[in-house]
Amino acid sequence: MVDKKYTVYLEQFVTEKRKALFKKVLNERTRHFTVAIEDIFQPHNASAMVRTCDIFGVQDMHVIESKYKFYASRLVAKGAQKWVDFSMYNQKDTNNTLNCIAALREKGYKIIATTPHNESCLLQDFDITQKSAFFFGVEKEGLSKDVMDNADGFLKIPMVGFTESLNISVAAAIILQNMNEKLKASTVNWQLSELEKSEKYQDWLEKTIKSIIKIKENYYAEN
Repeated sequence: MVDKKYTVYLEQFVTEKRKALFKKVLNERTRHFTVAIEDIFQPHNASAMVRTCDIFGVQDMHVIESKYKFYASRLVAKGAQKWVDFSMYNQKDTNNTLNCIAALREKGYKIIATTPHNESCLLQDFDITQKSAFFFGVEKEGLSKDVMDNADGFLKIPMVGFTESLNISVAAAIILQNMNEKLKASTVNWQLSELEKSEKYQDWLEKTIKSIIKIKENYYAEN
């Protein structure tokens, strides 16, 4: 829910440069594509994934924590964790991967497993018109059987060397950069809605103001 009066109130505590940056970044944000990571146990890789999503305009990350806890290091993520939205799947006695897949399908996403699978679609041939969730797993084990069995499609990066896989954050960066470029050259309606932009703008204003708790108290006391 966006309170326009509250947003205007918050703006007085933020520089013009900062407000302009928020609006510029929001114009580049998308929910047409999203990213899901499954049991990434290395903080460096998890943090780099968050940074990659932010850099290439992906607003949402879906984090499956069945075996390992997700942790985004501030040093590696460079603060990107403040600007990306997280959906966490970490309940006990349930299949968190299947829950994540079901939640994404309900939002209209195709489930795309990133893997050097023989039947995988090559990066350059991927259909960007479909709303897609890219699933990434750890480099050694790859994605779980649950993802592979329930995927709507498979995607791979063309490689010509002896090595068969890339570091997860490197693979994500290549895929998202490619998708980002194709989206912007297309007629696909990939941007956030005006309501979504307004919601995130208000959220980011709050996150950038150090004394936000006191400021909110003052606003609601006066209104």
